[in-house]
Amino acid sequence: MMSIEKEGVMIVAKLMAVSARTAPKAKGSDSLVVRIASDDELNALAESMVEFGEKHGFGFFIRDAGNIRESDCCVIIGEKGDSSLGLNCGGCGYPTCGEMRKAQEKNRIDSAFSGPNCVVRQADLGIAVGSAVKTASLNNVDNRVMFSAGVGALKLGWLGDCNVAYGIPLSASGKSIFFDRK
Repeated sequence: MMSIEKEGVMIVAKLMAVSARTAPKAKGSDSLVVRIASDDELNALAESMVEFGEKHGFGFFIRDAGNIRESDCCVIIGEKGDSSLGLNCGGCGYPTCGEMRKAQEKNRIDSAFSGPNCVVRQADLGIAVGSAVKTASLNNVDNRVMFSAGVGALKLGWLGDCNVAYGIPLSASGKSIFFDRK
């Protein structure tokens, strides 16, 4: 049976998904993917993080995986960074959106994120993540934005065509599990 606190955390996770979805986006164009991982999925996510951390020498992935295992759930927000807005702003490092997309096709490597990505879409992702954690904070749910959890979710294929993602593990306990981390 789920504790009353965990039920509350799951409700807040769903509200966070709403906050991310309704966050302002450039040109009103939405290319976010939002997912909530809970129960056994948290172990799969933690294992993916450990595997990537060990392979690439990122000890903080292994540390963060411990937080994921202790969490009630994890909100994961990703962005389809290869979907440009046609602004040809050059923020991605290429003069046109078309050139950025061509570079992406050549640039698929085993890294945390794949790119280049539309800088405007990445700003949208940051705003959505900020909106989501604001909702968690307003509801007194402990949380922490994790690059590592986003990478773990991407490596599991949970976010489809997303190139960049962040995970936000959530917890409601007597003391924040995200405070004293080693």
